[in-house]
Amino acid sequence: MTDHLSHGALGALVDRELTEDQLASASKHLGGCASCTSNALYQSLLKFATARAGHRYPQPPQLRERLALLAAQTNSKLQPRGVPGAPISRFRSFGRIGSLGWAAAAALFLVCLSLVFVQRAAQRAEKMSAQHADLAIEVFDQHVATLAGNQPLQVISTDRHTVKPWFQGRIPFSFNLPMGLPSDVTLEGANLTYLSNQPAAQLVYSIGKHRVSVFLLRGSGSAEANELPAESSGFHVMGFSTNDLEAVAVSDVDPARLTELVSAIRHAQT
Repeated sequence: MTDHLSHGALGALVDRELTEDQLASASKHLGGCASCTSNALYQSLLKFATARAGHRYPQPPQLRERLALLAAQTNSKLQPRGVPGAPISRFRSFGRIGSLGWAAAAALFLVCLSLVFVQRAAQRAEKMSAQHADLAIEVFDQHVATLAGNQPLQVISTDRHTVKPWFQGRIPFSFNLPMGLPSDVTLEGANLTYLSNQPAAQLVYSIGKHRVSVFLLRGSGSAEANELPAESSGFHVMGFSTNDLEAVAVSDVDPARLTELVSAIRHAQT
């Protein structure tokens, strides 16, 4: 089959804008055209990733209720007690603190401060866990899109001296590529992409008949890449972190072979 669905037809298919007759014709074509099927899958993954990025920071559904409750509590605390219009006695307030004793007041303050720190630590841990899961989903989606799409890599080369310089001026960090690779491992090329809303390098390797995507982005000073899930939808996800670099690799190859490649790339950074 030499004819293919146009870019507009593929977009309308993904956006569900085709009529019944057009959808039937497109489905018949996809049944016999692997190229258009791959492009349709790529467009679907791209649309899903774009939609998810647009809702990365949604407004919590309870936010309005929490703000209204906080405002009501604040107003009730500002209202003077006793006779309306009577001034609040500062000496009465001071006397109540004095009756508790300065030691008790200090202990109460420390308890409240500790509760604040514990709450903030829990919120940070919950946020980091969500970021880990989002990063794993992003690298998985982009790897699958690379496998499904018929688009060539932006830089096609097995030479590390060609691939690394290509990223100069395109990403705000630098990285090293290993001089030697494990057996049956070949560098195919690379893409400029985005992860967590920042530019990243996607290095594409082959291990036998399996393809591997290794994503490199600027380091955040945390061990985020080390805490990624070990598996996602049948694909293995692993990575490492340095002070200047975050690396995440994803593939369906045997985990031991993927570990060899990740270790080689990590060793090259030192």
